Amino acid sequence: MQFFHSKISYFYRAMRNEKLTRKGFIFKEYEAPSQSPFEKLFDIFKELITHTSGDFDEAIDWLRELDKEYKLTTPDYTIDDFIEDLKAKGFIREEIKPDGNKGIGITAKTERAIRQAALDQIFGKIKRSGSGNHKSKGVGIGDEHTGDFRNYQYGDGLDKVSMTESLRNAQINNGIGDFTITEDDLVVEETRHKSQMSTVLMIDISHSMILYGEDRITPAKKVAMALAELITTRYPKDTLDILVFGNDAWPIKIKDLPYLNVGPYHTNTVAGLQLAMDLLRRKRNTNKQIFMITDGKPSCLRLPDGTYYKDSNGLNPHITNKCYAMAQQARKLHIPITTFMIAQDNYLMQFVQEFTRANQGKAFYTGLKGLGEMIFEDYETNRKKRIKG
Repeated sequence: MQFFHSKISYFYRAMRNEKLTRKGFIFKEYEAPSQSPFEKLFDIFKELITHTSGDFDEAIDWLRELDKEYKLTTPDYTIDDFIEDLKAKGFIREEIKPDGNKGIGITAKTERAIRQAALDQIFGKIKRSGSGNHKSKGVGIGDEHTGDFRNYQYGDGLDKVSMTESLRNAQINNGIGDFTITEDDLVVEETRHKSQMSTVLMIDISHSMILYGEDRITPAKKVAMALAELITTRYPKDTLDILVFGNDAWPIKIKDLPYLNVGPYHTNTVAGLQLAMDLLRRKRNTNKQIFMITDGKPSCLRLPDGTYYKDSNGLNPHITNKCYAMAQQARKLHIPITTFMIAQDNYLMQFVQEFTRANQGKAFYTGLKGLGEMIFEDYETNRKKRIKG
């Protein structure tokens, strides 16, 4: 303890010798962050390229229309100048389109920028709102700080002692006139082991995702891109697989997300769940979960002979019972399913409630607003829980 006491004393003297100045609040008019003409247009372009599923020409057409209405450019910096800068900075490139004609497409650099923008939009809102402050039950020796403190115990490493909190305790307990610190003043910050999580994100791409004059696929794409960016940058040991489901289900790569679009499909929820569980069976992580974003009822099954059984009229018991069976199977494999239901029809909610009961998972009945925040908060919560296999 003598060595540690001398270290604390040195640290405290250094703090007392610092020149302290009084600080107050200064109020002034809000000043928007300074952005170059390119940066302003690029922020809008990233939104447009997401809505157009990666179609550069359509995104630029929309940008020109917005420019006419809102005067986004000046004679010194035009849309054509912006396009030249996109080329020079490596955000777009010339390519040969499927029809054999030359065109312009976005690069991997742009795809990363779109994912980062989606992450900033969604995860930034969570931080500003103060959400996501989830406590973990399993604390002890680990490498991830929890923000909780406990009294020092024999055997704790000195690197785990919180200097600031320990000095604060010493001042409160012993005063600052004749500084003294004892073992009773020391506190240690709790840590936990970083658990590894394997997640499958299922996205409904049936035709109803763009029906009724509402674009539901773009928010789903943004969520997927943001979640992919979060996991690859903040939790690199976690895994994320993304699949889409319509009449069938198939996996897609992260780089393909900006180009994702709906099709003339029914909703084969069973096929999506089967593929999701197949993907998770290959993972060695103990913690596994499925997130499912959908707006419609299950309306399709693929039969053993390869044909499709379809029914768009209400809830078909033959189809829904297959869904409930898949939910129960996932439960036996200790795979919770969290359903994010975009639609809010009463009879569809009843289906989701029964589905969730069969899996003992969770369901969120949400519109498009707040979808991303819900998924991120749930991801942060789930990865801190230990699912025992």
